[in-house]
Amino acid sequence: MRMTTEISGIGQTTARVESIAAHVRSRLGIDGVDAAVVLGSGWGPLLDSWPEPIARAPYDEVGLRPPVAPGHRGEIGVFEHDSQRIVVFSGRTHLFEGHGPVAVGENVRVASALGARTLVLTNANGALVPDWPLGQIMVITDHLNLTGTSPLTGGANFVDLTDLYDPALRQAMHAAAHAHGIALVEGVYAMLPGPHYETAAEARAVALLGAHALGMSTVLDAIAARAAGLRILGLSTVTAHEASGEILDPDEVVAIAEQSAARIGPAVLDVLRSAAVREA
Repeated sequence: MRMTTEISGIGQTTARVESIAAHVRSRLGIDGVDAAVVLGSGWGPLLDSWPEPIARAPYDEVGLRPPVAPGHRGEIGVFEHDSQRIVVFSGRTHLFEGHGPVAVGENVRVASALGARTLVLTNANGALVPDWPLGQIMVITDHLNLTGTSPLTGGANFVDLTDLYDPALRQAMHAAAHAHGIALVEGVYAMLPGPHYETAAEARAVALLGAHALGMSTVLDAIAARAAGLRILGLSTVTAHEASGEILDPDEVVAIAEQSAARIGPAVLDVLRSAAVREA
């Protein structure tokens, strides 16, 4: 059965999320999950080294809005590893699609409704650090929300974003990546609404604000996830250099991210396993 993907207002958000979660449980044959991953542009190959999913379905079969950005498969899958169950959202809704900030946070709210306690958010970025090579993966330490909006609406819903990107998960990610021969960097990620890429002047201005990379996603997802009580790890792949004069090609962005995602897949699985041990 296919569900409508209309969001009629904040008053219906909780009911809609619970309805989608119920469809996921029924369609994928699960009771719940322990962790969740949202795959951004080009991050699909992260799953190449994972075990085969125990179940999967297109987004529209469970009521999720199919993504429109390149490199987003629009599929939800459930994986089991060391008695841990992980739900993976292959694709996200972006603010530039025009559905509003509440819709952007829907995947992570569904993950929470399914029982996830740990969340990995991934994306592709334009780097503001010229020395970082293409394909470099950055662990997000903090963010700049330059969208002028929030996924938390409908009243005085105050949420503390201190240490939004969990320090223990960041440390575990570095250790796991090192064990697999991968060097990571850390930095601040800035989100702008898109869908246009930034001008060189805009990129330089964002760098002056303290960002190391910028893109069009993840920040609103992270805010919604913190409000839902999830621990968050953010990973971002350098796919272009901002303010460099390079012409930005969406297909090239996806191709670069795919190569890095394939390499980091085993390490991400290690981090989720270690997070489950700490939470047990």
